[in-house]
Parts: sequence; C-alpha cells; structure tokens
Amino acid sequence: MTMLTRYDFFQEAYFVNDVEEACIKWNRLYGAGPFVLVPHHKTDEFTYRGTPQEADVSYAFGYLGSMMIQFIAQHDDTPSIYRDMYAAGEEGFHHSGILVNDYAAEKQRLFDMGFEMACELHADDVDACYFDTRAYSGGFTELHDDPPHILSAFAGWRRAHELYKPGDPAIMPRP
Repeated sequence: MTMLTRYDFFQEAYFVNDVEEACIKWNRLYGAGPFVLVPHHKTDEFTYRGTPQEADVSYAFGYLGSMMIQFIAQHDDTPSIYRDMYAAGEEGFHHSGILVNDYAAEKQRLFDMGFEMACELHADDVDACYFDTRAYSGGFTELHDDPPHILSAFAGWRRAHELYKPGDPAIMPRP
C-alpha cells in the first residue's frame, strides 16, 4: 500500500454549531487563535459525491502552536461531508488536513489506496478535496494545494498566533 508519508498534518478540523463560540472557547482553554472568520463561504467549483451541490457553511481558522485549527458550521441540511458525520446539533472532530505540493499526484495516491473522494472544490485559486478515510482515522482526510498566496495567508495567521497576548481578541478581522 502506498502511504502519504511525505507530509505532516497541517490542520485539525472540527464540526461545531457556532464557529464564533468555538473560537472563544478554544482561545480561553488552549490559547488558540486569534481566528479568522469566513462566513457563508462560497466556492468557484464544488462537488459532493459526484454532484454539484454546495452546503451553506461558515469557517474559522486559527493556530495552536504549529497546527492550524479549523471550525466548520453548516447552516442548512444539504447533503455534505459534514452531514455524513454529524446531524444538526452534533459536534466533533471532522478531518485532518495535509498541505501538498503536487495535488494531482497525491489525489491519485489516495485513489490508488482505494479511498473514495467525497468532495472536491476550487476557491480563491486553491484546490482541495476530501477523501473518506473514516474507517482508518475516524475522520476525513483533506488534501489542500499550496500556492504561494495561500502559504502567505497561513503564515500571517500563524504569526498572529505567535504574537497573540492574553486579553487580545479571540477573533481578528479578515485581511
């Protein structure tokens, strides 16, 4: 079996009922953040299990040490990789993210390992997909490509975490 051994996880993601509340809780408990909110995110292209349907979701992104933490809330009942795991009102771990420099090759690697791609999207000149690896890891595995503009954004968010001081806001304005 081929493995995804070249890459570290860069992200842990959690499905939550309220992204702002999750940001504040994680900030108070762990010192995570500050977080950037992305309400009602829209993509340029989106497929869920082969169909072009996109759920209404909001995200928050922040760092805890070197790990990006993502919170996701779904505002509707559209079938999705989130509703595959959680009904309305439920919360928990959702996926691990891997930042890759050869998106097509790593996507093929997971196909070759026998995993089903549950979702693929293109937004803001970034490609990402989610493979259903729940039987192995308890969650999905996200492949996320690494164009310079996204690496710069992630570096800025991580630097904001490094400079964060207790008492600073848990949520920062989106640049």
